[in-house]
Amino acid sequence: MNSLFKNIPSIFVLAVILFSCSSSINKKQELDQSKSKDTAAIITEDTKEAALLDKATKTHSIKTGADNYEVYLPLLKGKNIGLITNQSGIVFIEESITSLARTKKQINLVDFLIDKKINLRKIFAPEHGFRGTADAGEHIVDGMDLKTGLPIISLYGNNKKPKSEQLAGLDIVIFDLQDVGARFYTYISSLHYIMEACAENNIELIILDRPNPNGSIVDGPILEKEFSSFVGMHPIPVLHGMTIGEYAKMINGEKWLKNGINCKLTVIPCSYYNRNMQYSLPVKPSPNLPNEQSINLYASLCFFEGTNVSVGRGTELQFQIYGSPYLAKGNFSFTPKPNMGAQNPVYNGVKCFGEDLSTQNQLRQLELKWLIKAYTNTPDKSKFFNAFFTKLAGTRKLQQQIESGVPETEIRKSWKSGLDQFKKMRKNYLIYK
Repeated sequence: MNSLFKNIPSIFVLAVILFSCSSSINKKQELDQSKSKDTAAIITEDTKEAALLDKATKTHSIKTGADNYEVYLPLLKGKNIGLITNQSGIVFIEESITSLARTKKQINLVDFLIDKKINLRKIFAPEHGFRGTADAGEHIVDGMDLKTGLPIISLYGNNKKPKSEQLAGLDIVIFDLQDVGARFYTYISSLHYIMEACAENNIELIILDRPNPNGSIVDGPILEKEFSSFVGMHPIPVLHGMTIGEYAKMINGEKWLKNGINCKLTVIPCSYYNRNMQYSLPVKPSPNLPNEQSINLYASLCFFEGTNVSVGRGTELQFQIYGSPYLAKGNFSFTPKPNMGAQNPVYNGVKCFGEDLSTQNQLRQLELKWLIKAYTNTPDKSKFFNAFFTKLAGTRKLQQQIESGVPETEIRKSWKSGLDQFKKMRKNYLIYK
């Protein structure tokens, strides 16, 4: 008995230690379980949020230059501003964030700048006009924006380059247009003339950059200087793989402006973007590019604009189908009719036979197979090409190759040297990985 009492302190201490350890283990288990629940809750909320966010909101986890307004608004305060934009010039403003959803409001850049008390003086509009509803090549007259009362100056037709009197009184010009990465998409030609006019009149140009939906593709023949036009002004391939901001840096760096002058240029870059990311445009960049499929196929199918084949203008599948009355009757046909963006389409009211590419897998290069196929299947080949084809191609060689029956693989090999040189030059101006 005495020995038992002697050991009581030791037994008591041991019991306390064991109880303490057990308590710690239980608390740790409870903490781990709590952390596990918290983590599960976060994952659940993220999953719910991802499920609830609509396509446009998901897309704008990438912030465009226009969305980075905290960067450029201070540069505009107290300045007289001109703006070249259209329906693609939009800003996403975050309204609220909850555990289940993030809401963003879409607002036109013109309205946004006015709301922020920026002294916007003039709007300049490219091909298709300020609201982006005009036909390709349609003459756009100057006018006034009914909502704001601001003057609108067309930069298409005979006035591709702003005149000094049209820029008078401006301190800064902002450029915000959504490009699609193709040489013959005329917004980069408008960019050239805007830069040149700003340089000549000592006006700063601020570019609000936007992702290129075909940003990882560099392909096609290099434009030869003698075939320079508004659908191709510079020695670049059909698909250049650059954003508007990167392209502007190249125009400056390569001295492509008249007399080698330089434009005072500021690029407001996109955030959370690299060129391998898929980017879905929140609005149509122009009337006949209604969706991602048309944008991806555009560079390959636009060559048909220099032939007697329709690319679906006057249908709901613009730049996703092709055909003509002269191709052999097959499983697919369409009849163009007037619609927004094509008031008088090629083969208006005439049945065309061809191919539906609206479910075609996404292209990772410029494709010639449909062009070659259509040429091969056209009975009177002398009427297939027209003079516009050489301007689109930027070289006479491509038409000659197709007419001579050169295989597409060989045609592509003939581009390699030019593409290698361009890619080397392009590296100097890239902003994004």
